[in-house]
Amino acid sequence: MSKNIILTNQEIEHKIRRIAYQIFETFVDEEEIVIAGITSNGFSFANKIAEVLLTISPLKVSLCEVHINKHQPETIVKTSLTKEEYSNKGLVLVDDVLNSGTTLIYAVRHFLDVPLKKFKTAVLVDRNHKKYPVKADFKGISLSTSSLDNVEVVFNENGENYAYLC
Repeated sequence: MSKNIILTNQEIEHKIRRIAYQIFETFVDEEEIVIAGITSNGFSFANKIAEVLLTISPLKVSLCEVHINKHQPETIVKTSLTKEEYSNKGLVLVDDVLNSGTTLIYAVRHFLDVPLKKFKTAVLVDRNHKKYPVKADFKGISLSTSSLDNVEVVFNENGENYAYLC
C-alpha cells in the first residue's frame, strides 16, 4: 500500500496554529474553554491546539478526552471531565479526520445533554464523505477523495507528524 503524504509536519503545525487563532477569535469573550479531543489522534490534535491557545490567548483552557468506540459509536460515550466541569462553558470537539461523520455526530450528541455557552467542532482533515449532517467549524484541509481511499494522521512522540492518503 503506497502512502501519499497530504500534510507534512510543518503544514500540520501551521494548521494547528491557524485553528487555535480561529478558536480564540470565536471564544474571545469567554474566560475559559474546554478542548475535547476524541480518543487517540483526536486527543493528540486537541492537546496541540490547547498548547498553542495557551501561548496566544489569556483563555483558561481545560483539556478533555472523549472516549468513544469508533466501531460502535452508539455505545456509551465517556469523558475525562465530569459534566459539571464543562457545563456552561465554551467547548470545541476535536478529531483528526472527519470521514462519514459517524464518530463526530455521536460525540456531539453526548455533549448536547449539558448546557454549553458555545459549541464548535474542529478537524485536521475533512473528507467530504458525510453520512450524517455534521460539519467542522474549524478544519485544516478539505479533501474530496474516493470513498475507497483512507486518510491516516500520524502524531509521533518525537514531534514528526504527517497525514497521508492510502
